[in-house]
Amino acid sequence: MTTDEKLAAILAAVQTDPGNRGLGRDPNDNLFTATKGDFEAACRGFVGTPNAALDVTTGFYIPTATPPAFETDGPLGAVFLFRALVPLGYQVGLTGQKACANAMHAAIAQGTTLKPAFIEFRDRSDQPAYIVQPTEAWPGQSATHYLAIEHVGRATNGRYHSMRGRDITEFTKPVDEGFLRNAEQRLVETIGIGDGGNEIGMGKIPHETIVKNIPNGNLIHCRVPTDHLIVCGVSNWGAYAFAAGVYVLRGVTPHGDLFDPNCERKILEIMVREGPLVDGVTGQQTATVDGLTWDEYVKPLVRIREILES
Repeated sequence: MTTDEKLAAILAAVQTDPGNRGLGRDPNDNLFTATKGDFEAACRGFVGTPNAALDVTTGFYIPTATPPAFETDGPLGAVFLFRALVPLGYQVGLTGQKACANAMHAAIAQGTTLKPAFIEFRDRSDQPAYIVQPTEAWPGQSATHYLAIEHVGRATNGRYHSMRGRDITEFTKPVDEGFLRNAEQRLVETIGIGDGGNEIGMGKIPHETIVKNIPNGNLIHCRVPTDHLIVCGVSNWGAYAFAAGVYVLRGVTPHGDLFDPNCERKILEIMVREGPLVDGVTGQQTATVDGLTWDEYVKPLVRIREILES
């Protein structure tokens, strides 16, 4: 396959709707069609930036879960981006509130071949916790790109909502303020990854498109835009796709255990235990994502690996 064909195939692998959220309900005007070209533009923009550095933020709190905790969708993808991009020479910072950051830190320290000595873990009472690699700077100070994966953003009413319309403002730090400021000042390039209409980046999609496709769309639609928006059936899949797109454009073959379902499951188990993290759909502390069986969840991962090796 050509480079363009590989990028198209990677995107097709992740743009399904296993949770029946309505991502493509209207065949002519939906969340997939509204972001046509964004995936390729995000990958090419990152690879084409000299000394590109990525600041990734994630974490979606599920207050009704057992126990109340951040969900597995998002942090697992953020760790994947770290594992995939740091070996290519990119600087990657991971940002999340304490429990979410604890999970990511544990995954990197225990679940990969990268040396944890390159990781600095910081926590301040008035700030989210951070994992920073490899400089002393706080994330974002030297980043060329901000990426939000599965992080709720404010709706028209200024509040933050779950897919079911629950107001979760009290559990949410206003991380999207940084994306709003950047939209005004144009300091860095921004990328959003989401799967439901209420995540940072979804503001790029017209409100009427969200309303006609997503249940509760009029209430939950995040109005915070990003330069590029990757919509996929599960947000973690967007991380797999973005990393794969970078590899394709760099002409590099994935190393070791990247895109390996067994490795991904082991890392997820560590994160669920150490966060703790929960499945965002079932609300249970299990090594699952969005209520999917493991075989269903890893189908895009397996397909992407096949594409990269073709």
